[in-house]
Amino acid sequence: MTRILIVDDDMFFRKVITKLLSGHGYDIVAAEGGAEALETLKTNTFDLMISDINMTPMDGMELLEKSREAYPDMGVIMLTGHDEIEVAVSAMKKGAFDFLVKPFQIDELFSTVQRSLTYYNASPESTLLEERVTLLEGLVTGSAAMQKLCEMIRRIAPANVAVLLSGEEGIDYKLIARTLHYYSLRKDAAFVVFDCEAQSADSISRKLFQRSKGQPGLFEAAKDGTLFIDNIHAMPLDAQLELLTWIQFKRGDRVEKPGDMEIDVRVVAASSKKLDQFVEQSVFSDNLYHRLSALQIEVPALHSRPEDIPFLIDQAIHENIEAGKSIPAMGKDARRLLCSYTWPGNHKELVGTIRHLLFLAKDGAITKDLLPPEIIAAAPSGKPVTERERLRGQSFSALWQEKQKKIFSKSGESSEA
Repeated sequence: MTRILIVDDDMFFRKVITKLLSGHGYDIVAAEGGAEALETLKTNTFDLMISDINMTPMDGMELLEKSREAYPDMGVIMLTGHDEIEVAVSAMKKGAFDFLVKPFQIDELFSTVQRSLTYYNASPESTLLEERVTLLEGLVTGSAAMQKLCEMIRRIAPANVAVLLSGEEGIDYKLIARTLHYYSLRKDAAFVVFDCEAQSADSISRKLFQRSKGQPGLFEAAKDGTLFIDNIHAMPLDAQLELLTWIQFKRGDRVEKPGDMEIDVRVVAASSKKLDQFVEQSVFSDNLYHRLSALQIEVPALHSRPEDIPFLIDQAIHENIEAGKSIPAMGKDARRLLCSYTWPGNHKELVGTIRHLLFLAKDGAITKDLLPPEIIAAAPSGKPVTERERLRGQSFSALWQEKQKKIFSKSGESSEA
């Protein structure tokens, strides 16, 4: 039987939650504070702990940190008040599965409990995110920075919280958002992409929120799934306010209108601009900014993780080679220059360059003379560093080469090491 530990210093609340969950077949143990909870955990095994944040003398955050360190396989759901949401989001960053805002609906409690149990009872293979995204979702992870990002994705993907992706221009934020969607419990529903910079300002609100000639708005199209909004800094202020209403209440501001329905959508937004500066200029909603930035992921730029560049190059070649064509060989000088370049335009610049080189490849080969002049000009002076020297000490190298043959093989062909 599934065992759940309830921790709250409010006796009445403990009794209510115990009765509700016991009625659904769960084995419930209650503790009136953090110290009692830790003592209980020493002699009992639990599948899930539900704890209030605002307790004394040990608050829920301290209990979370101590319990996650000692019992990492136990799910944790935090309970919070409306004015403590930022604290609750911080708890998720420290390992909590999700949080509930008091007072909450009974079905919301059962749903969150079930999602947590499903996630933590999944096979061990499902938690090996670093390997799975490399194999399935295109995130080439080798650097410490990307491994850290993948761990963050693993922890927050199952939650029903809006996420803000930030970083430099040229980063493939859509890939990160799609990975969040894939590892969430919404993966079987729609993943909808909307780029604010690709739309006229007066059409953004209409396309996102309104039905037109029987066609649903994108919010409705993403029902039960994920809506990825790229370049959110380009969203007009009136659309920002409507988006905030949808995130908060799962419906638009026309709640009085008959037929309006609640739509559960997770919003993942991205911007390469400093949104706090837009807030200061009064062109971005302060409330929406704080709602999104409560759970923010800073995506590392390519120049900060050069270990990933060789693998991203090979990945881009295999993903952009025309069907039926052989993968061109790459000269050592060309590869050395590509790997040593800092890629100020990040992943999008790298992919664009590889597409260009595949088009120009002569006699089945990519040579140094085909490279863009800025890459040649940026070549480091001194003795060239070989690829073997560049990757010396990187233990993932051999593993990647093995995986690469499986992932990228086409008609018996594989990329040149």
